Amino acid sequence: FSSPASAGSTARAISLPTSPRRRCRQAFANLKSALAIAGAKPADLVKLNYYVVGINHDKLSALRETRDTLVDKQHPPSSTLAGVESLFRPSVQVEIDVEAVVP
Repeated sequence: FSSPASAGSTARAISLPTSPRRRCRQAFANLKSALAIAGAKPADLVKLNYYVVGINHDKLSALRETRDTLVDKQHPPSSTLAGVESLFRPSVQVEIDVEAVVP
C-alpha cells in the first residue's frame, strides 16, 4: 500500500504528505483500512516488504516509528526493506507489500 492510495480506491485528487513521517503514517493508515476491508487486523500480518525511494536515516526512523504503532514489537512479522530508485509514480515514496493470515 503506497502512501497516496489504498486498495480499491478510485482515481481522485489526492493531497500527498511531504514529510517522510507523514508519508509513512498515511501508508500505514491505508494498510489498516485495506486489512479491515479484508476482515483482517494488524495482528494477522505475517510479512511486510517495504520499498522506499531514496532511503536514508530519517526515512528509516519514520518507517520504524510508524510500524511500531501497528505491529507487536515483541513478535513482529518477518520483513524486508529495499531502497529503490523510484516507484510507479514520482509522487509515491513509500510502498508496503504485506501478507496476512486471517484465522
